[in-house]
Amino acid sequence: MRQKHVYLHQPSDCLTRNGYNEDKCSKLVDALYECCQAFYERNGNDAVTASCPKAELLRLKMEQRRKGIR
Repeated sequence: MRQKHVYLHQPSDCLTRNGYNEDKCSKLVDALYECCQAFYERNGNDAVTASCPKAELLRLKMEQRRKGIR
């Protein structure tokens, strides 16, 4: 679990280094969102974690990213 915890900080570090330009970190953000989706699938939509947006917002963000909306 510790290794995954370190991994979860990579998108935030990338965003900080790149002036919060999400396009430069899109692969890391996508990977984080996929990890968050798996978290909610395992723990339910009411589960809470500081690393992920709430389940409903996560689904919206993932759908927007699939459509190319950033």
